[in-house]
Amino acid sequence: MTETPDLPPDDVPNEPPRRAPPLTELTLADIPPRVGLFPLSGALLLPGGHLPLLVFEAPYVALLEDALAGRRMIGVIQPLMDPDTDEHPLLYRTGTLGRITEFAEHADGTFTVTLLGISRFRLIRETPTEHGWREGIIDATPFAADLVEEDPMPINRDLLLEGLKTYLESRDLQASWPLIEDMDDETLLVVLPMLVPFTPVEKQSLLEAMTLDERAGLLLDLLERGME
Repeated sequence: MTETPDLPPDDVPNEPPRRAPPLTELTLADIPPRVGLFPLSGALLLPGGHLPLLVFEAPYVALLEDALAGRRMIGVIQPLMDPDTDEHPLLYRTGTLGRITEFAEHADGTFTVTLLGISRFRLIRETPTEHGWREGIIDATPFAADLVEEDPMPINRDLLLEGLKTYLESRDLQASWPLIEDMDDETLLVVLPMLVPFTPVEKQSLLEAMTLDERAGLLLDLLERGME
């Protein structure tokens, strides 16, 4: 006599597949070929970084709602020109795909969200949309390494922190040094480029650095130049 395993009843529905896979399982296959674009001058989102946003303009509220209904991904990218002087400015060709990890709606109709940087992408071209926001066809394959955990190259941590201290003092800016000193090297190379008040062009150069080692060298160079 053999026993058969208990099978679920036929009327029990299968669990629907997740639209957004767990963060630890993301691959290039999960990067959508089209993504809504959020142009932000002076904003830098690096893979592994967190970017809080206040969303209040109608097109971007619609973009946010659309992203929440799907894969929860938005492309953060800088405009080449000042958006205050150009309603539809040209965009840089490199941006970062961010995934919505926190979301709150407020009584005044505004929203606060936090984006987690997933991967950088190349903007191939924009596509027309009837929804009011800008949408782009993207390619993340040049930045496939953003989705893989790698041990960063050793950096001259003392030199970097000394450069940061001198840079901030020259601008009469404060920092939470115990918090900064507790960060590991990789976290430093994500947080500092996002928080230090570099120009939009300088932030874009940090975004486009292909490796952490290249980013570390550029970050130190920008800090040194900012002291002059």
